Amino acid sequence: MDRINGLTYEDIAKKGGGILNSAKKLQNTSEEDLFNDAWQRLEEIKKTGTGAVEIKSGYGLSVEGELKMLRVIKKLKSESDLTIKANFLGAHAIPAKYKENRSDYIDLIINEMIPVIKDENLADYIDVFCETNYYTPEETDRVLQAGIAIGLTPKIHVNQFTSIGGIQTGIKNNALSVDHLEVMEEQDIQDLMKSDVMPTLLPSCSFFLGIPYAPARKLIDSGLPVALATDFNPGSTPSGNVPFVLSLACINYKMTPEEAINATTINGAYAMGLSKTHGSIAVGKKANLFITKEISSIAFIPYSFGNNSIETVILNGRIID
Repeated sequence: MDRINGLTYEDIAKKGGGILNSAKKLQNTSEEDLFNDAWQRLEEIKKTGTGAVEIKSGYGLSVEGELKMLRVIKKLKSESDLTIKANFLGAHAIPAKYKENRSDYIDLIINEMIPVIKDENLADYIDVFCETNYYTPEETDRVLQAGIAIGLTPKIHVNQFTSIGGIQTGIKNNALSVDHLEVMEEQDIQDLMKSDVMPTLLPSCSFFLGIPYAPARKLIDSGLPVALATDFNPGSTPSGNVPFVLSLACINYKMTPEEAINATTINGAYAMGLSKTHGSIAVGKKANLFITKEISSIAFIPYSFGNNSIETVILNGRIID
C-alpha cells in the first residue's frame, strides 16, 4: 500500500519493499494458496475479455520460491480455460543476501533453477529485468543465453527508467518482445526497426507509478508495431483490466481505438508467440472472442473508461458464465 500512500517505486525499493517484500511473503505462502489467489485473478481478467495470459515468476528469488511459482503456473495451465504461457523471471531483482556477490545469485539461476525448469517443463520464456540497479546488459545476456540453451524463448523487461543497452541485448538474443519502454533513445528505436522484436507497452504501469508514458506515437509513426499489456502485478500495476489499458493508450499514448485494439489482440498474440492461433477472428484460429453490450462503435470501449462494455465472453468456442 506504500504506493497508494504516495511513495515512489524507488522509495519503496530502498526501504525493502516492492519485489523483495513480495519475495518474503511468497516464501511463506503455500502452493495451494498461490494457486487459489491466481485462480481468482484469472477469473477476474476473463470478465474483461482476456483469453490468453502470460504469467511470470520473479517473486520467489530463490530456488524454492521460483520453482514454487512455476509449478503453480503449470497447474493453472492444465486447469484453466485461458491459454497460459509461463515466463521464468528469476532475474527480477537481486536478493538482499546476494547484494555484495551478484554473480553467485546468477549462478544459482543458471545452475540450479534452469536445470529443474528443463526437467519439469516449467516455462515457455526466459526473462530478465535489465535496468539500472537491477541487471546489467552483460548479466542479462548471460541469463538469456542459459535459457535459450534449454529451449526457452527470450523476453526482456527493459527501459522502464533508463536506457542502458538492454534493448540491444534483447535484439541480439532474438527476444520475442521487449517490455516497458517508457524511456527510449533514438538509437533504441532505430535498432528495433531492424529487428522482429515486438515492443510491448504497459500504460497502466505508468499510470500507477506516476512515471513517463512510453512514446507510443513516435514508435508507431516510425513504422514499428506495438503491443499493449496490463503488467498485472502487486507492485506496479495491481489491475488486469485490458479495457482500461485501451483507454490509457488512446488518451495518453495518442493511439487511435483501432491501433489500441490491434495492439491488445493480434500484436499481443505475436508477443506471446500465439499469432497463428490467437489474436484475430479467423478460420482455423481459436474461438476466443467477446460480444459487447449495445454500443455506438468500438471507440466506445476506450472512451467509456472504467466501464465494462463486455456482455458475453467466449473461450475455446464456449460461452463463459
